[in-house]
Amino acid sequence: MSLLVFSVPLLPVVAVMTALFRSPLSALCRQVYSGILKLSHRKVCVSSTHAYVFSNCTHGQAQSVLLTFDLYSTTHASSNIGPQKGAFLDEIVTREAPLRVLELGTHCGYASVRILRLLPPSGKLLTVELDPLTADRGEEIILVAGFKNQQVLHHRFHSFQVLTCSSAEAISSLPSHTGNDGLDLVLMDHDPELYLQDLLALQRGNLLSTSCVVLINRALTPGAPDLLEYVTARPQSFSVGRQLHGLMEIRCHTGMSPQTHN
Repeated sequence: MSLLVFSVPLLPVVAVMTALFRSPLSALCRQVYSGILKLSHRKVCVSSTHAYVFSNCTHGQAQSVLLTFDLYSTTHASSNIGPQKGAFLDEIVTREAPLRVLELGTHCGYASVRILRLLPPSGKLLTVELDPLTADRGEEIILVAGFKNQQVLHHRFHSFQVLTCSSAEAISSLPSHTGNDGLDLVLMDHDPELYLQDLLALQRGNLLSTSCVVLINRALTPGAPDLLEYVTARPQSFSVGRQLHGLMEIRCHTGMSPQTHN
């Protein structure tokens, strides 16, 4: 099955969105919108999605877990990326065959399951969730899908670990989880206001492999255009690839420390 991916001129979009989001009149709206978005994501994920998937999927079968998520999303609000973006994510994971993946924003574990089922042998996923209840529910769904955590597997075969902390704390602790190996794939689906500072932190720590792919979800949500402005201004270090419904691919051409950012 082929996936239709739309491409739009990026620089004009970034310029317009950045100007809009930085205007003084929009500051309060940004703050209110961001708060509502965070609250709604947390409520949607914890209160209903987990219970439905846990009760209706076939335990031990990742595909059943994903189909149950998708069925739920046809009639209920959900914070997961959904089947269309999910197929886009599948294509990238299959193409890149990453050994070390960082996911910022576990939610209910939907994207984690999609990634884990396609990782090569010895691939490892670190998924980060700030809210403890959401992290617990997401980890439970990943286990229900048939995957085992790092402690059980002793660092072998599609291991994963849920880190319950802020993205900044997770990034600072990455060397203890990955050693000297850089990340091959990063999925940002947490707070778009943190996208740029987290990318800069990953660069400063030399935590990205030389050809790492960064995927950002909700690419035009307030905060995300700051990251897009940064990467499009540095074509020697980044190239913006395809995008589908706000899920955007950015390839890093260097794992070196970031250039000056004002």
